[in-house]
Amino acid sequence: MPLVPTLREILDALEGWYDPRWAESWDAVGLVCGDPDESVERIVLAVDAVPATVAEAVEANAGLLITHHPLLLTGVHGVPADNPKGALVHRMIRGGVAHYVAHTNADVAAPGVSDALAELLGLLECVPLDARPKQLDKLVVFVPEADAERLIDALAAAGAGQLGDYDRCAWTSLGTGTFRPGPAATPTLGRANEIEIVAEKRVEMVLARAARAAVLDALHAVHPYEQPAFDLCAMAELPGPLGTGRIGRLTEALPLAAFAEQVAAVLPGTSWGVRVAGDPRRSVRMVGVCGGAGGSLIETARSAGADVYVTADLRHHSALEAVTERGPSGMALIDAAHWATEAPWLGQVATRLRDTFGTTVNVTVSTRVTDPWALHLPSPTNRALR
Repeated sequence: MPLVPTLREILDALEGWYDPRWAESWDAVGLVCGDPDESVERIVLAVDAVPATVAEAVEANAGLLITHHPLLLTGVHGVPADNPKGALVHRMIRGGVAHYVAHTNADVAAPGVSDALAELLGLLECVPLDARPKQLDKLVVFVPEADAERLIDALAAAGAGQLGDYDRCAWTSLGTGTFRPGPAATPTLGRANEIEIVAEKRVEMVLARAARAAVLDALHAVHPYEQPAFDLCAMAELPGPLGTGRIGRLTEALPLAAFAEQVAAVLPGTSWGVRVAGDPRRSVRMVGVCGGAGGSLIETARSAGADVYVTADLRHHSALEAVTERGPSGMALIDAAHWATEAPWLGQVATRLRDTFGTTVNVTVSTRVTDPWALHLPSPTNRALR
């Protein structure tokens, strides 16, 4: 029988897909409560941690509730049980439910929140709307030949040598190192005031800039020399797969009205539905999307060539400018419920968890609609201004 994974093992998988270092500085992601050494047999996924979804997780005897939106986004000094959010934390702890959040780190991931939305809408050849540049360093270090493999292992474990689907990537060459220890030195090789000549390997590895501190710590911990010699160079920043929003194409062009009907049909149902700005007869082929509040990327989507942009929480002035003030270079907009544009991501996470842990964990996507808007009442179309 396969072993039931611990919470720590599940968190390792989640943070490999949605690295917390990708989150915005203002965000609050990661483990809210729970013991990493406890085993987890059931997981519930939801967009929001609210009384209904917390109750669902407790009643299902879930060991973990994963949500997209943080429960404790703003700073708190305590979680007393007579506080609404504190009460949820207490209920989860008493029920043995850990809580984990992947928010803006899941927004920029590849695949992430906007990829799930793009897939639901049938978009092809998607790339990030607002791509994050790859921030890479290159480390060059010189080490005695006999210690090279051990050093490469340590640097790789700290995050160096990742190239796409490959890890522990390094380039080495043989050479000769020479040095003379000073009177106060305690050299691994050689003696004070005497020139030493050593057969050394030059090791080169790339690393994400965010891993710089961890990699340098590993270098100093494992390198046999008292004072290792190394170069650390910042590499040119190139567009990468991470980023906010996506833009892709439909298999064939559609009138805006027909595409909007498709969007409304495939998104999870809410009273909000979808709102459309632009000429209903307009032909659309290139589609920009952003799960959640994507109003800040309207101009980015238009500049990228989107005929229509699908997102949530659009504001009057920016929408008006996009569809009227730009004239022929304008863009249509589809404004959906915030919750509905992010909920498709839950299925993506569930699939990845099932593929990783198999039948050892029961994974459930909550069907509860946590969109706060309860009614949508269209105004009569023939009402005149007075």
